Amino acid sequence: MTPAQPLAAAPPPAAPAAAMPTLLCVDDEPNILASLRRLFRPAGYRVLLAESGAEGLRVLEAEAVDLVISDMRMPEMDGARFLAQVRQRWPDTVRLLLTGYSDIQSIQDAINCGEIYRYITKPWDDNDIQLVVRHALERRALEQEKQRLEALTLRQNEELKQLNHSLEAKVEARTLQLKLSRDAAIAANDKLKHNFVTTIKVISSMLEMRGGALSGHARQVADLARKIAVHLKLDAREAQDVFVAGLLHDLGKIGYSDDMLATPLTMLHGEELGLFRKHPVRAEQLLMPLEDLRGSAAILRAQLERFDGNGFPDGVAGLAIPLGARILALAVDYFNLQQGAMVQRHLRADEAKSLIINASGTRYDPHVVNAFRHVVDSGGGDEASGVEMLSGELVPGMVLARDLVSRDGLMLLAADHVLDARMIQQVQDFEAKSGGRLPIRVRPAKEKQ
Repeated sequence: MTPAQPLAAAPPPAAPAAAMPTLLCVDDEPNILASLRRLFRPAGYRVLLAESGAEGLRVLEAEAVDLVISDMRMPEMDGARFLAQVRQRWPDTVRLLLTGYSDIQSIQDAINCGEIYRYITKPWDDNDIQLVVRHALERRALEQEKQRLEALTLRQNEELKQLNHSLEAKVEARTLQLKLSRDAAIAANDKLKHNFVTTIKVISSMLEMRGGALSGHARQVADLARKIAVHLKLDAREAQDVFVAGLLHDLGKIGYSDDMLATPLTMLHGEELGLFRKHPVRAEQLLMPLEDLRGSAAILRAQLERFDGNGFPDGVAGLAIPLGARILALAVDYFNLQQGAMVQRHLRADEAKSLIINASGTRYDPHVVNAFRHVVDSGGGDEASGVEMLSGELVPGMVLARDLVSRDGLMLLAADHVLDARMIQQVQDFEAKSGGRLPIRVRPAKEKQ
């Protein structure tokens, strides 16, 4: 067979050719190469093709290539050997492995020798492979920018060493200015993260306003789910994803009728039961546009799955269910059993706990059930979070250790809020008007992270 000549996609009219990322696709199957070219050309990429590893190396010698997609199984030179040479000769070129085989050893060889960025299985999903390529190129661009900045910093440091001693004061002033800017940026980022979680809590409270009897339910679920996650030693990001999923676990029920929401799960039948089982998928779809909530969205999708595989919507079982979803399912059911949302009567906490323990291994993950028992039996460790105080004992500078919540379950102030004189007066006025004492837990300002 005559080696196929590299084919380049024409650049879009609005963008100069030099600005287009260049992809090299290497596969011994022409139809695969044609498919990849049809997929990436309309997306604004310059696409080069090669039908063997040797031909791919020749293309790389003649062309500047940003990313290589190589098949694993090729005659003469397989993908692992080819990508190893690419790594050695063109280390800045991103390397992806395309394989239709479940050959773990081959994939390991490609990872170890070629240091590939990702591997993609055949048949691929067009959206997934486009996303992988886009992310890979973005990462490469960020790495190049990082190297540029590091080189710039090194050069500037060398120049600074050559300056006269009289400039030391200016250098110190500039260093202080940069430190202050960095500290300000970190503080602003921390504030954004805090406001993001606070916004989720507010949205959760708004979702519960349809049913006053359930006010505070989502926060109870979220708090229990997070405590279980912490006991299971999930990292901070995973624990937060579980917490947010707990706050939004009923998000997919927006639009359901009041009668349906008030009906216990065991009393739902036919279309209503089918509609209820769709709420996890609806919740996932609502959150998917928000990249920071995709972890929570995946948890919400699987919240009705069962450990024995008889759940919804995907019927997955055991450890195939995301751990966050296994935690959330238990936390939701624990409070729903007590509030009459699952069965016709309201169970006591100890009755709900017994039902959950009895369903270990069928409905719930036994590992999660054990963690749940530990958290519930130990009281959850709430008392270690700050000191409970009366509103009249508050002083400016104190920091809320927990969300300040009204007796109706509505959040008044978020945890980590620094109290000032005006806010303390508002809390006291609220207590006077509502005729009830608020549960306030605070810590000194110096403990705020």
